[in-house]
This record gives sequence, C-alpha cells and structure tokens, in this order.
Amino acid sequence: MLERRHDGVAVLRLRRPPVNALDAAAQDLVGALAREADACDDVRAVVVTGGAVFGAGADVHEMAAMTGEEMAARAPALQAFTDAVAAVRVPVVAAVEGAALGGGLELALACDVRVCAQDARLGLPEVGLGVLPGAGGTQRLARLVGPSRAKDLLWSGAPVGAEEALRLGLVDEIVPPGTDVTRLDQEYKPPALLDARLRRRPAGDRAAV
Repeated sequence: MLERRHDGVAVLRLRRPPVNALDAAAQDLVGALAREADACDDVRAVVVTGGAVFGAGADVHEMAAMTGEEMAARAPALQAFTDAVAAVRVPVVAAVEGAALGGGLELALACDVRVCAQDARLGLPEVGLGVLPGAGGTQRLARLVGPSRAKDLLWSGAPVGAEEALRLGLVDEIVPPGTDVTRLDQEYKPPALLDARLRRRPAGDRAAV
C-alpha cells in the first residue's frame, strides 16, 4: 500500500505476511505503487518498508508451480517492478528491518539509499536453489559494491549482517532498532544526500542524486 503524508513523504509499505514473500501479484503491485508515487507532484521522497521483515524474496511455492515457459514469460515483469522503483524521480529510501533476501534485496538495490537496522540481514540466497537474481540485482549489485564483491555475494548466497553490509557499501547507514525511518524530517534525519535534494528530479535523471 502507498501512504501519503502531509510532509511530502510517500511510504510504500509491503504487506504480505508473514515474511513479505514477493509473488507475481506483489511484484506488480509494487511497480504500480512506485509509478503512482512518481506521478504525484507533491511527493518529495519515497520510503519503501516492509515492517519487521523487509522482504524474504520471491514466493518459492509459486515458482515451484511454474513451468520453465511460464517463468520465462514472467521474466520481463520481474525486471519491470524494480525498474519502476529505480525510475521514481524523487529520492527513494529502502528502510530495511529483519531480512532483505533475494527479491527483497533486489528491491532495496533499486532504491537510491538503503538504511538498515542493526539486526538486519541481506543476501541473495536463491543461488542455492539454482536460480539467479532476475530483477536486475546482478547489475545493480555490481555497480554498487564492485564486480569482485558482487561475485562473492552472488556465488556464495550467504547473507551478511548490517555491519558487513555497511563495510561493503551495500547499505548507506545503520540505525538503532525501532528508528522510524519513514519520519524523514522528524525522528530520522536523512543522509546529506537527501537533505538538500528532497525535490523532484527530471525524468530519468538518476545522476542528480
């Protein structure tokens, strides 16, 4: 769901209990909500959050029920939902609590800034199932942390904790448990990256951040 607030912050909140597994419907909804936020002229920033668990990846039960042909047909839509987040013209902050795994991490990678709680864990464990990240995560991860570190994360599939994620450059900031990152102008003071730039950017201008 998308929550609009008077302070110009739109909160895109994942709600698919218990662990926010991103099935096809959830992926499509995230993409639609990102486009909705982008179309609002009074939105100055978007925060993507999942509550206690940011996102535990794709719905493996749904995937297991799909044929190879169905999975191939779904591939463009899988890429499209993170592309929609990456295309939002105002800064997008991923507020990661709990786990950001698989598709959940790919969603966070599509955001401009990743803020995580001290106990968060991030990774791409789907390689253990013989599946590569399909929502743009391989490219975005390499651009963010460099090819060598990206290969380590992709090939091992092992999740990393908050401190290691910060050291690698996978996240931008660690906050104490319970910090309300959605309160960008109040409880949580965003990085300098956002302080001066909570305004709409020209379409497609990701370099402005």
